[in-house]
Amino acid sequence: MIIGVPKEIKNHEYRVGLTPGAAKEYISHGHQVLIQQNAGADIGFTDEMYQSIGAKILTTADAIFSAADMIIKVKEPQPNECKMLREDQILYTYLHLAPDPVQTDLLVKSGASCLAYETVTDVSGALPLLAPMSEVAGRMSIQAGAYFLEKAHGGSGTLLGGVPGVESGNVLILGGGVVGTNAAKMALGMGANVTILDRSLPRLRQLDDIFSGRLNTVYSTEDAIEKYTATADLLVGAVLIPGAEAPKLITRNHLSMMKKGSVLVDVAIDQGGCFETSRATTHQDPVFMVDGVVHYCVANMPGGVARTSTLALNNATLPFGLAIANKGLKTALLEDPHLLNGLNVHKGYVTYKAVMDALGEQLNLVYRHPEELFKANRRTLAAV
Repeated sequence: MIIGVPKEIKNHEYRVGLTPGAAKEYISHGHQVLIQQNAGADIGFTDEMYQSIGAKILTTADAIFSAADMIIKVKEPQPNECKMLREDQILYTYLHLAPDPVQTDLLVKSGASCLAYETVTDVSGALPLLAPMSEVAGRMSIQAGAYFLEKAHGGSGTLLGGVPGVESGNVLILGGGVVGTNAAKMALGMGANVTILDRSLPRLRQLDDIFSGRLNTVYSTEDAIEKYTATADLLVGAVLIPGAEAPKLITRNHLSMMKKGSVLVDVAIDQGGCFETSRATTHQDPVFMVDGVVHYCVANMPGGVARTSTLALNNATLPFGLAIANKGLKTALLEDPHLLNGLNVHKGYVTYKAVMDALGEQLNLVYRHPEELFKANRRTLAAV
């Protein structure tokens, strides 16, 4: 199979779909790897490094998309990239389709088979390709929040860890999953007072054990959200419904209860955001103010630490990508139901129910269950 890796073009996005080490794995399995010129140069992965392991460098994205059987990226394709996709091509990347009708429409019209990192599952029901970026984003949420709490950056002038004789800042985390857990680790490390709200009692018990009672675990209700929002210096939105648009847990009315100069960090912004007042921002212009509250809603947070993020992401995506390349898409999907869960769009159909629920009526989409599209005698499976 011919694997193509274009240079990411989203604002301040320096991650790359394959590291030289990951590219070498594909080549060692007999595949050809095409890398766009300078795709990884900004984070220390030079063209010479790729060439030294046998990859070929092409100068333009158009050349990559024209030649490759499978495109491996990091961020969702931008409109001009979507238009370069063709029928029978495979796209393997983050998609976050539910809040993005433009991208969804273009991918459906392309006829390509589009797999979303964020909906691939594992035996426990977790999301192994989303987890590494969730770990990064959770840790960055506290780092970014602490920075924008500084008065010079629009915040209240609060130091999360306080100092002797001065109380620490209050951090409220909505959601106790991977993002929330990693945010809590960082916030506790800074010496903040930390509260996590979640609607799973088993998860709250786990968090209480993990952190040995050093943080508050509270069952999430509207009353609890109002109570803890009013005292929060930093509020991190870390909720996730796999593949679906994030619920709006913090409304405009909640902002009036918050302290002026407090900071909201919406890690769920890729899925539409969990604050009613959120809108996607970039690393170049990361914050805006609503009712005296700082909003940090960068849609590619892990891109801020692009080298660490790329290495962590490749560790997770490589086994699934190799399975597709080695076996062909059809065989790989039918043999692995967890990889099958990653298929969001295939040959003009939407194949992920949460995307259909969010956009089906608006875009007049047609849903097909992925297993229906790949029914075949397993002894005569042909690669697609």
